[in-house]
Amino acid sequence: MRNIATFLVCAFVVFSTYSQQNQKKFKIRTVGFYNLENLFDTENDSEKNDEASPIMEMKGDKEEVYWDKIDKLGEVISQLGEEKAKTSPAILGVAEIENRKVLEDLVKSERLKSKRYEIIHFDSPDKRGIDVALLYQPRYFKPIHFEAFNPNIYDQNFKVDTRDILLVTGYLDDELVHVIVNHWPSRRGGEAKSRPLREKAAYKVKQIIEKIKENDPNPKVLIMGDFNDDPINSSFKTVLQTKSKKKNVKEGDIYNPYEDMFRRGFNTLGYRDNINLFDQIMFTSPLLDKGEKDFSTYKMFKSGIFNKRFLTQKSGRYKGYPFRSFSYGKYTGGYSDHYPVYMYLIKEDK
Repeated sequence: MRNIATFLVCAFVVFSTYSQQNQKKFKIRTVGFYNLENLFDTENDSEKNDEASPIMEMKGDKEEVYWDKIDKLGEVISQLGEEKAKTSPAILGVAEIENRKVLEDLVKSERLKSKRYEIIHFDSPDKRGIDVALLYQPRYFKPIHFEAFNPNIYDQNFKVDTRDILLVTGYLDDELVHVIVNHWPSRRGGEAKSRPLREKAAYKVKQIIEKIKENDPNPKVLIMGDFNDDPINSSFKTVLQTKSKKKNVKEGDIYNPYEDMFRRGFNTLGYRDNINLFDQIMFTSPLLDKGEKDFSTYKMFKSGIFNKRFLTQKSGRYKGYPFRSFSYGKYTGGYSDHYPVYMYLIKEDK
């Protein structure tokens, strides 16, 4: 797999020039998503199959491994968006976490404690006990409603115990936004065989958006997650009907900037010599600037993949892949088997 260069181009140079010419100041907020790769604690929960997690299967000092992983994840999150926003994400969706406790340890870690992140989390019915959650900096984002939706997926008349879909509604500064955090069913058994499961999850997201529209007819919705699908798969193109070209986006449509990245060879993970872009952030039309340069309200300025060199395996079997935490029952000292993704939202600071 190719080693991918960081997906940030000269757009911020253009932005800086534009802002200087017009003598305007802008607020910049980062929205991100990160699959934390089996962030489990070291205690056995008899109500979950958590003993199948990599850290529980290890021999040796599990506590030392746990706190090292917490520290490393905090290191990554603290840098996500910091270059332009001067702070870590205002809003961060996360996946593959066991419970609220691991998130409390994460937000209190050395690199994140000054951000005072707060947590929105529900225990999901996933058999392994892995959940999604939302972290947010309350000085930027103030939630007013949150709810977990079971996707109600059935396979051959048996219910699939997968992760809930998390909806959080709140104010990003003074603007109402809706954030939907996802971790769709895996490709276990093959992509084609498991495809209907992810299509059903996508349909649930569509239903959630329709529910949002009952009170907010043209909502600003951010849809993020580890979808276990690439941007060109049917869950996006057929069910959610995502658009990859700005000119084709109409009111109410969903724009996915990661489709163009995928076609250009970018990725967020590698598996069995294939590269995939499963981690994405897409959004509805009110957050899209189509060239008007009207930033009186928050608009997406740039989307990216945080794939710094220190997050990439430099040698061995997984060279060029994200530097994962666990491999063959051992702790590697890495970060995650997924790169985080992020988006800069900007608006005029009046």
